[in-house]
Amino acid sequence: MADFPAPPRLPGSELRREIRALTVEATGELLALRRDIHANPELSRAEHRTTALVAERLKAAGIGVRFLPETGLLADFGPDNPDMPRFAIRADLDALPVQDLTETAWKSQREGVAHACGHDVHTVCVLGAGLVLAELDRRGKLPLPVRLVFQPAEEVQPSGARDVIVHGGLEGVGAIVALHCDPRYDAGTVATRPGAITSATDLVSIYAYGEGGHTSRPHLTQDLVFAAGQLLVQVPAVLDRLLDPRAGASLTWGAVHAGAAHNVIPTSAVIEGTLRVLDERAWETAGQVLAQAVADIARPYGVRVEVSHRRGVPPVTNDERIAALIAGVGRAMLGEHGVAIAEQSLGGEDFAWYLREIPGALMRLGTRRPGGPTVDLHSGDFDIDERAIAVGVQVLAATALAARL
Repeated sequence: MADFPAPPRLPGSELRREIRALTVEATGELLALRRDIHANPELSRAEHRTTALVAERLKAAGIGVRFLPETGLLADFGPDNPDMPRFAIRADLDALPVQDLTETAWKSQREGVAHACGHDVHTVCVLGAGLVLAELDRRGKLPLPVRLVFQPAEEVQPSGARDVIVHGGLEGVGAIVALHCDPRYDAGTVATRPGAITSATDLVSIYAYGEGGHTSRPHLTQDLVFAAGQLLVQVPAVLDRLLDPRAGASLTWGAVHAGAAHNVIPTSAVIEGTLRVLDERAWETAGQVLAQAVADIARPYGVRVEVSHRRGVPPVTNDERIAALIAGVGRAMLGEHGVAIAEQSLGGEDFAWYLREIPGALMRLGTRRPGGPTVDLHSGDFDIDERAIAVGVQVLAATALAARL
Protein backbone atom coordinates (compact mmCIF):
# COMPACT_ATOMS: atom_id res chain seq x y z
CA MET A 1 0.00 0.00 0.00
CA ALA A 2 1.24 3.49 -0.82
CA ASP A 3 2.28 5.80 1.99
CA PHE A 4 -0.01 8.53 3.32
CA PRO A 5 -0.18 11.84 1.46
CA ALA A 6 0.91 14.90 3.38
CA PRO A 7 -1.97 16.67 5.17
CA PRO A 8 -2.65 20.27 4.18
CA ARG A 9 -1.81 21.75 7.57
CA LEU A 10 0.22 20.75 10.61
CA PRO A 11 0.78 22.50 13.96
CA GLY A 12 3.80 24.77 13.76
CA SER A 13 6.95 24.13 15.80
CA GLU A 14 5.96 26.57 18.55
CA LEU A 15 2.54 24.97 18.95
CA ARG A 16 4.10 21.51 18.99
CA ARG A 17 6.38 22.62 21.80
CA GLU A 18 3.37 23.89 23.74
CA ILE A 19 1.55 20.58 23.25
CA ARG A 20 4.56 18.65 24.51
CA ALA A 21 5.08 20.96 27.50
CA LEU A 22 1.41 20.78 28.53
CA THR A 23 1.49 17.00 28.16
CA VAL A 24 4.54 16.76 30.42
CA GLU A 25 2.75 18.90 33.02
CA ALA A 26 -0.26 16.59 32.98
CA THR A 27 1.55 13.25 32.74
CA GLY A 28 1.98 12.59 36.47
CA GLU A 29 -1.70 13.18 37.14
CA LEU A 30 -2.74 11.10 34.12
CA LEU A 31 -0.59 8.18 35.22
CA ALA A 32 -2.10 8.28 38.70
CA LEU A 33 -5.60 8.42 37.26
CA ARG A 34 -4.89 5.55 34.87
CA ARG A 35 -3.62 3.41 37.74
CA ASP A 36 -6.69 4.27 39.81
CA ILE A 37 -9.04 3.29 36.97
CA HIS A 38 -7.01 0.14 36.30
CA ALA A 39 -7.25 -0.91 39.94
CA ASN A 40 -11.00 -0.26 39.99
CA PRO A 41 -12.32 -1.56 36.65
CA GLU A 42 -16.02 -1.57 35.87
CA LEU A 43 -17.93 -3.74 33.43
CA SER A 44 -20.05 -2.45 30.56
CA ARG A 45 -22.91 -0.13 31.56
CA ALA A 46 -21.67 -0.11 35.14
CA GLU A 47 -18.87 2.47 34.69
CA HIS A 48 -20.27 4.79 37.37
CA ARG A 49 -17.06 5.43 39.30
CA THR A 50 -15.00 5.91 36.14
CA THR A 51 -17.55 8.35 34.73
CA ALA A 52 -17.50 10.34 37.97
CA LEU A 53 -13.68 10.49 38.04
CA VAL A 54 -13.51 11.83 34.50
CA ALA A 55 -16.31 14.33 35.09
CA GLU A 56 -14.66 15.64 38.26
CA ARG A 57 -11.37 16.33 36.48
CA LEU A 58 -13.05 17.98 33.50
CA LYS A 59 -15.11 20.23 35.75
CA ALA A 60 -11.97 21.19 37.68
CA ALA A 61 -10.51 22.36 34.37
CA GLY A 62 -13.58 24.48 33.68
CA ILE A 63 -14.97 22.12 31.04
CA GLY A 64 -18.71 21.55 31.14
CA VAL A 65 -19.98 17.98 30.96
CA ARG A 66 -23.24 16.34 29.94
CA PHE A 67 -23.92 12.91 31.36
CA LEU A 68 -25.38 10.17 29.24
CA PRO A 69 -28.48 8.46 30.69
CA GLU A 70 -26.68 5.61 32.49
CA THR A 71 -22.91 5.94 32.32
CA GLY A 72 -20.53 7.91 30.13
CA LEU A 73 -20.47 11.60 29.31
CA LEU A 74 -19.86 14.28 26.70
CA ALA A 75 -17.72 17.39 27.19
CA ASP A 76 -17.77 20.42 24.90
CA PHE A 77 -15.40 23.38 24.79
CA GLY A 78 -13.69 25.67 22.31
CA PRO A 79 -14.70 28.65 20.16
CA ASP A 80 -18.37 29.53 20.50
CA ASN A 81 -19.40 29.40 16.87
CA PRO A 82 -22.65 27.53 16.17
CA ASP A 83 -21.85 27.39 12.45
CA MET A 84 -18.53 25.63 13.00
CA PRO A 85 -18.65 21.81 13.30
CA ARG A 86 -17.00 20.23 16.30
CA PHE A 87 -14.07 17.86 16.21
CA ALA A 88 -14.76 14.86 18.45
CA ILE A 89 -12.34 12.57 20.27
CA ARG A 90 -13.75 9.33 21.64
CA ALA A 91 -12.74 7.08 24.54
CA ASP A 92 -14.35 3.91 25.89
CA LEU A 93 -14.69 3.31 29.62
CA ASP A 94 -15.54 -0.33 30.25
CA ALA A 95 -13.42 -3.27 31.37
CA LEU A 96 -13.64 -6.99 30.60
CA PRO A 97 -14.74 -10.00 32.66
CA VAL A 98 -11.13 -11.23 32.80
CA GLN A 99 -8.93 -11.97 35.80
CA ASP A 100 -6.00 -9.54 36.11
CA LEU A 101 -2.83 -11.64 36.13
CA THR A 102 -0.34 -8.75 36.19
CA GLU A 103 1.86 -8.07 39.21
CA THR A 104 1.75 -4.28 39.25
CA ALA A 105 0.94 -2.31 42.37
CA TRP A 106 -2.20 -1.08 40.61
CA LYS A 107 -3.53 -4.47 39.46
CA SER A 108 -7.29 -4.89 39.53
CA GLN A 109 -8.86 -5.08 42.98
CA ARG A 110 -12.06 -6.54 41.55
CA GLU A 111 -12.17 -10.30 41.19
CA GLY A 112 -12.65 -11.40 37.60
CA VAL A 113 -12.66 -7.86 36.12
CA ALA A 114 -9.73 -6.17 34.39
CA HIS A 115 -8.83 -3.51 31.84
CA ALA A 116 -7.36 -6.19 29.60
CA CYS A 117 -8.15 -4.20 26.44
CA GLY A 118 -6.57 -0.92 27.53
CA HIS A 119 -9.71 1.19 27.90
CA ASP A 120 -8.18 2.77 31.01
CA VAL A 121 -5.42 4.03 28.72
CA HIS A 122 -7.90 5.28 26.12
CA THR A 123 -9.78 7.18 28.83
CA VAL A 124 -6.79 9.05 30.20
CA CYS A 125 -5.37 9.76 26.73
CA VAL A 126 -8.61 11.47 25.68
CA LEU A 127 -8.89 13.23 29.02
CA GLY A 128 -5.30 14.44 28.72
CA ALA A 129 -5.83 15.64 25.15
CA GLY A 130 -8.91 17.52 26.36
CA LEU A 131 -6.94 19.21 29.15
CA VAL A 132 -4.21 20.24 26.70
CA LEU A 133 -6.71 21.59 24.18
CA ALA A 134 -8.71 23.43 26.84
CA GLU A 135 -5.56 25.20 28.00
CA LEU A 136 -4.71 26.14 24.41
CA ASP A 137 -8.27 27.41 24.05
CA ARG A 138 -7.70 29.70 27.04
CA ARG A 139 -4.61 30.97 25.24
CA GLY A 140 -6.65 31.65 22.12
CA LYS A 141 -4.98 28.93 20.08
CA LEU A 142 -7.79 26.42 19.53
CA PRO A 143 -9.19 26.97 16.01
CA LEU A 144 -12.37 24.89 16.30
CA PRO A 145 -14.77 23.59 18.95
CA VAL A 146 -14.08 20.15 20.42
CA ARG A 147 -16.24 17.41 21.92
CA LEU A 148 -14.84 14.66 24.13
CA VAL A 149 -16.91 11.47 24.03
CA PHE A 150 -16.47 9.09 26.96
CA GLN A 151 -18.49 6.12 25.84
CA PRO A 152 -19.75 3.21 27.92
CA ALA A 153 -20.12 -0.43 26.90
CA GLU A 154 -17.78 -0.93 23.98
CA GLU A 155 -17.27 -4.59 24.86
CA VAL A 156 -20.89 -5.76 24.65
CA GLN A 157 -23.76 -5.91 22.18
CA PRO A 158 -25.73 -3.77 21.72
CA SER A 159 -22.85 -1.41 22.29
CA GLY A 160 -22.55 2.01 23.86
CA ALA A 161 -21.71 3.75 20.59
CA ARG A 162 -25.34 3.39 19.54
CA ASP A 163 -26.42 4.98 22.84
CA VAL A 164 -24.11 7.94 22.27
CA ILE A 165 -25.53 8.50 18.80
CA VAL A 166 -29.17 8.17 19.94
CA HIS A 167 -28.59 10.72 22.70
CA GLY A 168 -27.10 13.36 20.43
CA GLY A 169 -23.42 12.64 20.86
CA LEU A 170 -22.67 13.40 17.21
CA GLU A 171 -24.94 16.40 16.80
CA GLY A 172 -22.90 19.29 15.45
CA VAL A 173 -19.81 17.08 15.01
CA GLY A 174 -17.98 17.14 11.68
CA ALA A 175 -15.38 14.43 12.30
CA ILE A 176 -14.25 12.05 15.01
CA VAL A 177 -11.07 10.19 15.94
CA ALA A 178 -10.17 7.53 18.47
CA LEU A 179 -7.20 5.42 19.47
CA HIS A 180 -6.82 1.82 20.57
CA CYS A 181 -3.95 0.16 22.42
CA ASP A 182 -1.96 -2.20 20.25
CA PRO A 183 0.78 -4.39 21.77
CA ARG A 184 2.15 -5.24 18.32
CA TYR A 185 3.75 -1.78 18.18
CA ASP A 186 6.33 -0.31 20.55
CA ALA A 187 5.45 2.57 22.84
CA GLY A 188 6.39 5.78 21.08
CA THR A 189 4.57 4.87 17.88
CA VAL A 190 1.10 5.16 16.38
CA ALA A 191 -0.32 3.38 13.36
CA THR A 192 -3.32 3.87 11.11
CA ARG A 193 -4.49 3.20 7.58
CA PRO A 194 -7.16 4.43 5.16
CA GLY A 195 -10.13 2.15 4.58
CA ALA A 196 -11.00 -0.88 6.69
CA ILE A 197 -8.80 -1.18 9.77
CA THR A 198 -11.02 -3.58 11.75
CA SER A 199 -13.63 -6.13 10.80
CA ALA A 200 -17.35 -6.53 11.14
CA THR A 201 -18.00 -9.05 13.89
CA ASP A 202 -21.20 -11.14 13.99
CA LEU A 203 -22.30 -14.07 16.14
CA VAL A 204 -23.47 -17.17 14.28
CA SER A 205 -25.34 -20.17 15.71
CA ILE A 206 -26.58 -23.14 13.68
CA TYR A 207 -29.22 -25.36 15.29
CA ALA A 208 -29.74 -28.80 13.74
CA TYR A 209 -32.56 -31.19 14.65
CA GLY A 210 -33.41 -34.82 13.86
CA GLU A 211 -35.40 -37.74 15.24
CA GLY A 212 -32.45 -39.39 16.95
CA GLY A 213 -31.82 -43.12 17.16
CA HIS A 214 -29.27 -45.91 17.57
CA THR A 215 -25.80 -45.53 16.06
CA SER A 216 -26.14 -49.05 14.59
CA ARG A 217 -28.99 -47.88 12.35
CA PRO A 218 -28.13 -44.39 11.02
CA HIS A 219 -30.08 -45.14 7.83
CA LEU A 220 -33.33 -45.24 9.81
CA THR A 221 -32.99 -41.73 11.21
CA GLN A 222 -30.99 -38.57 10.54
CA ASP A 223 -27.29 -38.90 11.37
CA LEU A 224 -27.18 -35.56 13.13
CA VAL A 225 -23.55 -35.55 14.28
CA PHE A 226 -22.34 -36.45 10.79
CA ALA A 227 -24.50 -33.67 9.33
CA ALA A 228 -23.10 -31.22 11.88
CA GLY A 229 -19.61 -32.27 10.85
CA GLN A 230 -20.39 -31.46 7.25
CA LEU A 231 -21.70 -28.06 8.28
CA LEU A 232 -18.56 -27.40 10.31
CA VAL A 233 -16.30 -28.10 7.35
CA GLN A 234 -18.33 -27.01 4.35
CA VAL A 235 -20.02 -23.77 5.43
CA PRO A 236 -16.75 -21.77 5.80
CA ALA A 237 -15.51 -23.24 2.50
CA VAL A 238 -18.72 -22.32 0.66
CA LEU A 239 -18.62 -18.77 2.03
CA ASP A 240 -15.06 -18.46 0.74
CA ARG A 241 -16.40 -19.21 -2.76
CA LEU A 242 -19.61 -17.18 -2.66
CA LEU A 243 -18.19 -13.98 -1.16
CA ASP A 244 -15.58 -11.84 -2.91
CA PRO A 245 -12.22 -13.07 -1.56
CA ARG A 246 -11.12 -9.45 -1.28
CA ALA A 247 -13.84 -8.92 1.36
CA GLY A 248 -11.73 -10.62 4.03
CA ALA A 249 -14.55 -12.86 5.29
CA SER A 250 -13.73 -15.39 8.00
CA LEU A 251 -16.17 -17.81 9.63
CA THR A 252 -14.56 -19.56 12.60
CA TRP A 253 -16.28 -21.97 14.97
CA GLY A 254 -15.82 -21.68 18.71
CA ALA A 255 -18.22 -24.26 20.15
CA VAL A 256 -19.98 -27.48 19.12
CA HIS A 257 -22.54 -29.31 21.25
CA ALA A 258 -24.17 -32.60 20.27
CA GLY A 259 -25.05 -35.81 22.08
CA ALA A 260 -24.02 -37.42 25.35
CA ALA A 261 -23.43 -41.12 24.60
CA HIS A 262 -21.26 -43.25 22.29
CA ASN A 263 -24.15 -45.23 20.84
CA VAL A 264 -26.95 -42.66 20.61
CA ILE A 265 -27.62 -40.42 17.64
CA PRO A 266 -28.83 -37.20 19.30
CA THR A 267 -31.90 -35.19 18.39
CA SER A 268 -30.18 -31.80 18.37
CA ALA A 269 -26.82 -30.14 17.74
CA VAL A 270 -25.57 -26.58 18.08
CA ILE A 271 -22.60 -25.00 16.29
CA GLU A 272 -21.48 -21.52 17.38
CA GLY A 273 -18.89 -19.16 15.97
CA THR A 274 -18.09 -15.72 14.64
CA LEU A 275 -18.37 -14.28 11.16
CA ARG A 276 -15.92 -11.47 10.44
CA VAL A 277 -15.89 -9.38 7.26
CA LEU A 278 -13.59 -6.46 6.36
CA ASP A 279 -15.69 -5.13 3.48
CA GLU A 280 -18.89 -3.36 4.50
CA ARG A 281 -20.79 -4.18 1.29
CA ALA A 282 -19.98 -7.88 1.65
CA TRP A 283 -21.03 -7.70 5.31
CA GLU A 284 -24.47 -6.49 4.24
CA THR A 285 -25.08 -9.65 2.17
CA ALA A 286 -23.12 -12.22 4.18
CA GLY A 287 -26.08 -13.24 6.31
CA GLN A 288 -28.19 -14.24 3.31
CA VAL A 289 -25.31 -16.17 1.78
CA LEU A 290 -24.70 -17.94 5.09
CA ALA A 291 -28.33 -19.02 5.53
CA GLN A 292 -28.55 -20.39 1.99
CA ALA A 293 -25.27 -22.29 2.35
CA VAL A 294 -26.41 -23.94 5.60
CA ALA A 295 -29.74 -25.00 4.07
CA ASP A 296 -28.10 -26.44 0.94
CA ILE A 297 -25.44 -28.39 2.84
CA ALA A 298 -27.89 -29.86 5.37
CA ARG A 299 -30.52 -30.89 2.83
CA PRO A 300 -29.07 -34.30 1.77
CA TYR A 301 -28.98 -35.48 5.39
CA GLY A 302 -32.63 -34.81 6.12
CA VAL A 303 -31.96 -32.72 9.20
CA ARG A 304 -33.85 -29.55 10.02
CA VAL A 305 -31.65 -26.48 10.49
CA GLU A 306 -32.10 -22.98 11.84
CA VAL A 307 -29.54 -20.20 11.55
CA SER A 308 -29.18 -17.38 14.06
CA HIS A 309 -27.08 -14.58 12.59
CA ARG A 310 -26.73 -11.79 15.13
CA ARG A 311 -25.26 -8.71 13.55
CA GLY A 312 -22.59 -7.11 15.69
CA VAL A 313 -20.54 -4.12 14.60
CA PRO A 314 -19.63 -3.01 11.06
CA PRO A 315 -16.01 -2.70 9.93
CA VAL A 316 -14.18 0.42 11.08
CA THR A 317 -13.60 2.10 7.73
CA ASN A 318 -11.20 5.01 8.15
CA ASP A 319 -11.70 8.18 6.14
CA GLU A 320 -8.65 8.54 3.89
CA ARG A 321 -8.22 12.25 4.58
CA ILE A 322 -8.40 11.90 8.36
CA ALA A 323 -6.13 8.85 8.40
CA ALA A 324 -3.58 10.91 6.45
CA LEU A 325 -4.02 13.76 8.93
CA ILE A 326 -3.25 11.44 11.86
CA ALA A 327 -0.18 10.08 10.09
CA GLY A 328 1.12 13.56 9.26
CA VAL A 329 0.53 14.82 12.78
CA GLY A 330 2.15 11.68 14.19
CA ARG A 331 5.30 12.28 12.17
CA ALA A 332 5.39 15.92 13.24
CA MET A 333 5.06 15.03 16.92
CA LEU A 334 7.00 11.74 17.07
CA GLY A 335 9.39 11.79 14.12
CA GLU A 336 9.45 9.80 10.91
CA HIS A 337 9.80 6.48 12.68
CA GLY A 338 6.90 7.20 15.02
CA VAL A 339 4.19 6.30 12.48
CA ALA A 340 3.39 2.96 10.86
CA ILE A 341 0.78 1.76 8.39
CA ALA A 342 -1.49 -0.36 10.56
CA GLU A 343 -2.24 -3.97 9.80
CA GLN A 344 -5.89 -4.82 9.28
CA SER A 345 -7.48 -6.67 12.17
CA LEU A 346 -10.40 -9.10 12.20
CA GLY A 347 -11.27 -7.85 15.68
CA GLY A 348 -14.43 -5.81 16.13
CA GLU A 349 -14.66 -2.22 17.40
CA ASP A 350 -17.91 -0.29 17.85
CA PHE A 351 -16.23 2.95 16.79
CA ALA A 352 -17.50 1.78 13.40
CA TRP A 353 -21.00 3.03 14.22
CA TYR A 354 -19.73 6.63 14.43
CA LEU A 355 -18.06 6.33 11.05
CA ARG A 356 -21.37 5.35 9.49
CA GLU A 357 -22.59 8.82 10.48
CA ILE A 358 -19.60 11.13 10.02
CA PRO A 359 -16.01 10.93 8.71
CA GLY A 360 -13.35 9.79 11.12
CA ALA A 361 -10.45 7.44 11.75
CA LEU A 362 -9.11 5.04 14.34
CA MET A 363 -5.42 4.93 15.17
CA ARG A 364 -3.40 2.24 16.91
CA LEU A 365 -1.38 3.31 19.96
CA GLY A 366 1.80 1.30 20.44
CA THR A 367 1.97 0.00 24.01
CA ARG A 368 4.69 -2.68 23.93
CA ARG A 369 7.85 -2.11 25.92
CA PRO A 370 10.66 -1.95 23.35
CA GLY A 371 12.36 -5.33 23.37
CA GLY A 372 9.62 -6.81 25.52
CA PRO A 373 7.10 -9.55 24.76
CA THR A 374 3.88 -9.06 22.81
CA VAL A 375 0.99 -9.93 25.14
CA ASP A 376 -2.28 -9.82 23.25
CA LEU A 377 -5.35 -7.80 24.10
CA HIS A 378 -8.04 -9.51 26.21
CA SER A 379 -5.36 -11.53 28.02
CA GLY A 380 -5.19 -11.40 31.80
CA ASP A 381 -1.50 -10.49 31.68
CA PHE A 382 -1.89 -7.66 29.17
CA ASP A 383 0.02 -4.60 30.35
CA ILE A 384 1.46 -1.46 28.79
CA ASP A 385 4.53 0.71 28.72
CA GLU A 386 3.00 3.79 30.36
CA ARG A 387 5.11 6.10 28.20
CA ALA A 388 2.48 5.41 25.54
CA ILE A 389 0.01 7.64 27.37
CA ALA A 390 1.92 10.84 26.65
CA VAL A 391 2.20 9.78 23.02
CA GLY A 392 -1.56 9.30 22.75
CA VAL A 393 -2.27 12.65 24.39
CA GLN A 394 0.07 14.55 22.07
CA VAL A 395 -1.13 12.96 18.83
CA LEU A 396 -4.82 13.33 19.70
CA ALA A 397 -4.41 16.97 20.71
CA ALA A 398 -2.31 17.86 17.67
CA THR A 399 -4.78 16.10 15.34
CA ALA A 400 -7.61 18.27 16.66
CA LEU A 401 -5.50 21.40 16.16
CA ALA A 402 -4.67 20.41 12.58
CA ALA A 403 -8.18 19.41 11.53
CA ARG A 404 -10.06 21.33 8.86
CA LEU A 405 -13.74 20.51 8.87
